[in-house]
Amino acid sequence: MPQGSPRGTYLEVSERLREKIRKGKITEALPSQAALVSEYNVSRSTIERALAALRAEGVVESVQGAGWFVAGSGDRRPLVEKVTDLLRAGGVSVGDRFPTEKELCERFGASRTAVRSAIAQMEGQGLIGKGAVRGREVRALPVGRGTQTA
Repeated sequence: MPQGSPRGTYLEVSERLREKIRKGKITEALPSQAALVSEYNVSRSTIERALAALRAEGVVESVQGAGWFVAGSGDRRPLVEKVTDLLRAGGVSVGDRFPTEKELCERFGASRTAVRSAIAQMEGQGLIGKGAVRGREVRALPVGRGTQTA
């Protein structure tokens, strides 16, 4: 990115991001800050200022631990709630095989670390556990809208 005025660089970045959102090139999650630093060849603080400017305009919103998103797009619930919804889906029974970490990463577009955290929470609640052979299995079905068992 050509360096005009150091004070205005963040505005150039925010304008380019705004344009990508407007054209539909970014529809939900924005790239990570590290990816934006690399893409625009600017400092992290410049990216942070650009994102703050877009947030002030209501174009994007941040979700702690999840990143930046186009305002009003997508499902922002914690990953553990999204994964628990798999157990609420019709046709799931106690003893069924639970998806692997890899399958959950692909399905939810989440990191392995985030998936492992969700699995640990679900194991702690007694919803899933180690299977007899390999992998995990469903131990209990969630009740209600939360992730607690009865």
